[in-house]
Amino acid sequence: MTAMTPKLNRRGFLQASAAAAGGLVINFTLPERAKAQAAGAPAKVNAFVRIGSDDSVTLMIHKSEMGQGTVTSLSQLLAEELECDWKKIRTEFPGVEPAYAGGGMMGAYGSLSIRTSYAPLRQAGAQAREMLVAAAAQKWGVNASQCRAENSSVVNTATNAKLNYGSLAEAASQLAVPANVKLKDAAQFKVIGTSPKRLDTPAKVNGSATFGLDVKRPGMLYASLERCPVFEGKVASFDATKAKAVPGVKNVVQISNGVAVIADNTWSAMEGRKALTIKWDEGPRANTSSASLRQMFMDLTAKPGAVARKVGDAGQGMAGAAKKIDAVYEAPYLSHAPMEPLNCTALVTADSCEVWAGTQIQSIASQTAAGITKLPANKIQIHTEYLGGGFGRRGGADFIGEAVEIAKAVPGTPVKLTWTREDDLQHDTYRPASYTKFAAGLDADGWPVSFTASVACPSFGGMRNGVDSTAVEGIETIEYGIPNMQVEYHAPDAGIPVSYWRSVGFSQNCFFMESFLDEMAAATKKDPVEFRRKLLAKANPRYLNVLNVAAEKANWGKPLPTGHFHGVGVVNNIGSFNALVAEVSVTGGKVKVHKVVAAVDCGQVVNPNIVTQQIESGIVYGLSAALKLGITLEKGRVVQQNFNNYEPLRISEMPVVEVHLVASTAAPGGIGEASTPSIIPAVTNAVFAATGKRIRTLPIKAADLA
Repeated sequence: MTAMTPKLNRRGFLQASAAAAGGLVINFTLPERAKAQAAGAPAKVNAFVRIGSDDSVTLMIHKSEMGQGTVTSLSQLLAEELECDWKKIRTEFPGVEPAYAGGGMMGAYGSLSIRTSYAPLRQAGAQAREMLVAAAAQKWGVNASQCRAENSSVVNTATNAKLNYGSLAEAASQLAVPANVKLKDAAQFKVIGTSPKRLDTPAKVNGSATFGLDVKRPGMLYASLERCPVFEGKVASFDATKAKAVPGVKNVVQISNGVAVIADNTWSAMEGRKALTIKWDEGPRANTSSASLRQMFMDLTAKPGAVARKVGDAGQGMAGAAKKIDAVYEAPYLSHAPMEPLNCTALVTADSCEVWAGTQIQSIASQTAAGITKLPANKIQIHTEYLGGGFGRRGGADFIGEAVEIAKAVPGTPVKLTWTREDDLQHDTYRPASYTKFAAGLDADGWPVSFTASVACPSFGGMRNGVDSTAVEGIETIEYGIPNMQVEYHAPDAGIPVSYWRSVGFSQNCFFMESFLDEMAAATKKDPVEFRRKLLAKANPRYLNVLNVAAEKANWGKPLPTGHFHGVGVVNNIGSFNALVAEVSVTGGKVKVHKVVAAVDCGQVVNPNIVTQQIESGIVYGLSAALKLGITLEKGRVVQQNFNNYEPLRISEMPVVEVHLVASTAAPGGIGEASTPSIIPAVTNAVFAATGKRIRTLPIKAADLA
């Protein structure tokens, strides 16, 4: 979700306040709140770090955990500088506080968790370490330079005496927080760059981890919500008589998004929902279809658009080209389809609101609840639960708003709203469809001298000067050395709710761009890797490096098994560079991906295993989009209902994935969305190598290969 990346001001971000009895607390506060962090403040107030008298270290994980490993990797940042015993680490998810937002929004989005925590959490660990060392030096009556911290204790280097962190915590809490602390050089790392066992695994295996669906509150009721099947439609009238007759149904209420049935259990709520009689006002989108939307997009790209990027003179370059090629690429709407359906539990009273949910962005959840209840922010409490998948979907708060509205209708009673799979697929905030017209002019030697793109894609990242930079990222941002370029943008008024989907605009635009680049190479029979090498000669050298590593490790250009072919895709979408080579065969109109070789430069690696897992995960998600997925519309309604007609990649279809991490001491980049864009063109380019058929529309269909 890169479009949501805030401009975080780290200057002055870390400050510490004093302690609670029995332990050391390092608090992070924004500069304007520093004075409010008085001595003796409770440990839970803006506290990232707590050190208990039992030597335990509790890290408040201010980023949501949806399988991407933040609980473990963020703990590694702290432990590296704190010199604590890894076995002593504990974690908690805190409520919403300004300190956790770091000047932006509190949440996990845009693959920012490590990037925005790398320096702050290391500094927190270093501050706590220095305070503990100073406390030990005072007890021994020696200079702090005579002491060192190791494995949750402080050692007197002259006598080898030791004091455990727990015995020092209270005394350390009375000391001034060091303003400047020295952080380790990368060569000194002992925890960062290693792969300890994930901290969240035991709780997920033994069932003690609480996901949103697991939440239970005393006296809780359950809700199911019937929404208009047409986007922008609304309730005209409804009759709840039959619904109220269903055993267990307690109430039926209308909210802004539809009609909710509240019951003793989820089953009764859903059965009551089926019994509702509702007349809908389907609104202005009742005749919308995939075909009508495509025509809208086509019509827009036939006209001049807002200029997103201009280099040189593309028109003049095209006029002088020895050869011209053009193509149209398309991608459909996509649903996020997390395995845990959307859900939220809310409790609203006259002067408070509590929310229990798996949310990616706690700040938005809090703001949404405040807007509905009209309560001040300090009366809203967000309890972050584990997420059974997010992919950008849980960055929104529509499901949270619905739950709060329903709970507001039964004040003082907690209500859990649960979406069905059909709700998830038919009422998503979708990855937008996109339609892009390309043209390129090549010189006599076959190298591009001019390039144009006209992009029609609903806005989902905000407009500036007529351009949504999110909708054109991956085309407008390319570093290929083409002297004349012009990228234009059109914003269709499609009426379909859209939002961030794993890798955002890059998810479709990398497929478009890397495929059209292959078309340029093929037009003059150039090798796709060699073609990219020359065009990347003046780009960031990390681009060329990952391309070279991937090509070498995949044995690019060397013989493959009979019927197997290679394709390549390269991208830098979240501060991490990666190149993927896919090995593919096509038999009887069916594409089989046998192997994927990935070269990844994500800067300093915090946890190699987690990085590898995320690259594999992104490949799975991208392959599903390439081979199977698409949301279509008829009469304003989404056609797809469940996994029978929106089918993700199956285990048996998963290729072998070989990940090569490029050593780097650059600042960490993101990793959760890194490989999703580049796997798609790697596969479609391999399909072209295998069949001579160019894939320009997703998902790949047998008819495309005939």
